[in-house]
Amino acid sequence: MAQIKIGVIGGSGLYQMEGLTDMEEVYLDTPFGKPSDAFIVGNLNGVGVAFLPRHARGHLLTPTEIPFRANLYGMKMLGVEWILSASAVGSLRAELKPMDIVFPDQFFDRTRQRASTFFGGGIVAHVNFAEPVCHQLCDMMEEVAREKTIGIDIHRGGTYVCMEGPAFSTKAESEVYRAMGMSVIGMTNLQEAKLAREAEICYATMALVTDYDCWHPDHDSVTVDMVIEYLTKNTRNAQVIMAGTIERLAKEAPECDIKHSLKNAIITQRDKITPEAKERLQAIIGKYVE
Repeated sequence: MAQIKIGVIGGSGLYQMEGLTDMEEVYLDTPFGKPSDAFIVGNLNGVGVAFLPRHARGHLLTPTEIPFRANLYGMKMLGVEWILSASAVGSLRAELKPMDIVFPDQFFDRTRQRASTFFGGGIVAHVNFAEPVCHQLCDMMEEVAREKTIGIDIHRGGTYVCMEGPAFSTKAESEVYRAMGMSVIGMTNLQEAKLAREAEICYATMALVTDYDCWHPDHDSVTVDMVIEYLTKNTRNAQVIMAGTIERLAKEAPECDIKHSLKNAIITQRDKITPEAKERLQAIIGKYVE
């Protein structure tokens, strides 16, 4: 199979990639188990794309159950260098309204039960994660969003709080996050961003605002039907933005230092790295460890 350089991870409401042709379902086994679902590999206007629904088709996996390491390692096995992510979020700021799209550039980790690294078990690495998204990829997605969408507000920057779930926040938690200056809240993107950095894959996420979190005085008037309506409309916008970004990436993919994140990050002495660890992480560390 030809190497696929662009990957898409879809969240709630985004279970398939519109416009893909020559589609093939690719089931992978990784050193970290099976990914959430088959990778849907195909062509979008002549560009190779690998799409993965993070919750599986039919939304079968809670955020904690998502096999993040398998998902990102699978992307690396396919040759992916760029990942475009989309996810539904709640807003923690009055100016970030339902139906708005936010491109956050920071994360705050409130998860407790998830593996967030490929390393351990005979090899240690510490990647730089001060800037957790690829700003060049974010620039591209933002530009496409402003060009291709009508009637919605686009916001750049801000902090995505990643909570454990699956229950939503208490009002006290929501107010604390607001007091800390957080922007949106979701349950999935932090692990993807960390693992993508370790895998030297450029990652950016598109946060689709479906509702205000429970801090808002009108929160009790929000119905499931309203949230689904916003999610459906925003999913259509997400498809347009993904397609436009993929087209632009294929024409003008920028160089990015993220693709060398492990160069000085592996701290374990090379002669002490176990053969098992070398084999397990071959797709990630192979160019640095013989």
